[in-house]
Amino acid sequence: MAFANATFITSAPALSDCPVEGPPEVCFAGRSNVGKSSLINAITNRRKLARTSNTPGKTQQMNYYEIRHGATEPFYLIDLPGFGFAKVPAAVRKQWGRDIREYLQKRDTLRLIIHLVDSRYPPTALDEEFFYWMATNDRPFAVCVTKMDKLSANQSAKATRQVESVLAEMNIDVPVLAVSSDHKVGLADLQSLILEFVSDL
Repeated sequence: MAFANATFITSAPALSDCPVEGPPEVCFAGRSNVGKSSLINAITNRRKLARTSNTPGKTQQMNYYEIRHGATEPFYLIDLPGFGFAKVPAAVRKQWGRDIREYLQKRDTLRLIIHLVDSRYPPTALDEEFFYWMATNDRPFAVCVTKMDKLSANQSAKATRQVESVLAEMNIDVPVLAVSSDHKVGLADLQSLILEFVSDL
């Protein structure tokens, strides 16, 4: 069920540079190098649609991709700049933070935020702060625990439970999906979730 009809639209450094609001939008957020671009490539079955890199902070703008899938109206997937340890000046990181918060708060067509957490590490303080921010600002979101192919089956299950436990302690009830871009794990569930949020109610 890959979103095979996918097209790069634009890179937007700020909310004012985003396309005119119209199609529903789903964005991918998380720490630098957590696998946002790889996951977009995986669910669109396009190896080079979104630029990937082993260098944290490679994505420095909001990258828009238009998806056309069957009878569903066109919608956008947005690859957001990563937060955390991106090797860019502090002033640039602060500006990214302001731009992303403004986008997440003010973009009326944003239907779902997909927050990625690396399965190899516990959720960081930044992850937990973002969980809390999204919940208190009433932003619809889900969590994808990425890079499951790097772990054994038992370790993968433990990593997912750990994220679920953190969310439960914060009294946050959102979908948590275990995914692997390389091994195509959990992609159908993620695509179905996206379609639920972008389809007309």
